[in-house]
Amino acid sequence: MSDIETLKAEIKKLSAKATQAKMDLHDLSEELPVNWSSIMSVAQKAHAAFSELESKRQYLEALDKRNIADG
Repeated sequence: MSDIETLKAEIKKLSAKATQAKMDLHDLSEELPVNWSSIMSVAQKAHAAFSELESKRQYLEALDKRNIADG
């Protein structure tokens, strides 16, 4: 498998992880004020998941541009 294909597979997994983190945050918000003390923990997990996903997407975009330029 090429580096780009491997990265796309990783992005797919990260996307699922980020979506789950978003749902966890959403579920927590609906339950407030119950479990209010876990807001920071759940939000940090969501932030980290989306940050990693965005970083990998930008890296993939850069690889794609480089491959197009190299022709």
